Amino acid sequence: MNFTSHDVIIIERALRTAMKYDAEELRSRDYQEVLLKMQESAKHALHVDTHLASADLDGVRYDYDDSSDLM
Repeated sequence: MNFTSHDVIIIERALRTAMKYDAEELRSRDYQEVLLKMQESAKHALHVDTHLASADLDGVRYDYDDSSDLM
């Protein structure tokens, strides 16, 4: 399942609200664990997207069209 950045913001906000208002410490730790996993996943996705974007700008292009045999 792919989440948009807006989805992630909503889920993080819901987890923070649940952590704030849930009196049971065990559940609050569960919420915090999921929130940390989501944040790490988002950081990883941002790093991968940044890496891919910089790879597009490296100036190296390859042409795999080998039409030399048509001449």
